[in-house]
Amino acid sequence: MFTVARRRILDGLNRRYIYGRLPLLHTIIFLIEMAAAMRLAAKFNSYYAEKPVLTTMVTNAILGGIADTTAQLITAFRSRPSSGRTDGSDFISIEIHDLDKEKPPALGELGLSRHAPQPFDFERLTRFMSYGFFMAPVQFQWFGFLSRAFPLTKKNPTLPALKRVAVDQFIFAPFGLVCFFTFMTIAEGGGRRALGRKFRDVYLPTLKANFVLWPAVQILNFRVVPIQFQIPFVSTIGIAWTAYLSLTNSSEEE
Repeated sequence: MFTVARRRILDGLNRRYIYGRLPLLHTIIFLIEMAAAMRLAAKFNSYYAEKPVLTTMVTNAILGGIADTTAQLITAFRSRPSSGRTDGSDFISIEIHDLDKEKPPALGELGLSRHAPQPFDFERLTRFMSYGFFMAPVQFQWFGFLSRAFPLTKKNPTLPALKRVAVDQFIFAPFGLVCFFTFMTIAEGGGRRALGRKFRDVYLPTLKANFVLWPAVQILNFRVVPIQFQIPFVSTIGIAWTAYLSLTNSSEEE
């Protein structure tokens, strides 16, 4: 009974839009995640001082969830009905699609669409949050290694920062993408064949995109950001990157 009731509630939320454009369920989950991120940011220093690795893991998980929710929101927004007409008498109304007229719902109105957006994928969200959670200790150790191997000096801090970026991009970035696609494929139930297809189709394009974005980000990160904020900074900038990975991974799966 509980499972059936929950499914009905989720189906109902999945079929509703805000202003006829934003899927209601996706937006609710996104706002919950943002509230958790703001709560964590307010006490990050105290949490990090007591348990740096665990704090980094939780931060990565929340930001990974925000990134995937953003990607799912983009996908659902793209698949929304292109036209619709609503009855303004009710706050929650049923959209009546008309091929001749295009009229969005009234401002603030929630429309119940017969053409539902792509349902929110909680399993996919869990995979991305899990990946961020379990990858955080590896990142923590790696950033610590870079800070010890290439310490920044007052005389010439730029050169060590550039060395960190070079080592990070040519060693850790390819390794991190291997971990990402392997983790996601296995978590999705794929085998060796699915993993090989994913590496063949999307690994190199994703690595090229990585080299476009991350060197500039990491130069700023290693040169300016204190070490305790480096992983959260990367994870925050990485919301857009992880959203891109989520869209890439899901499109290849489809």
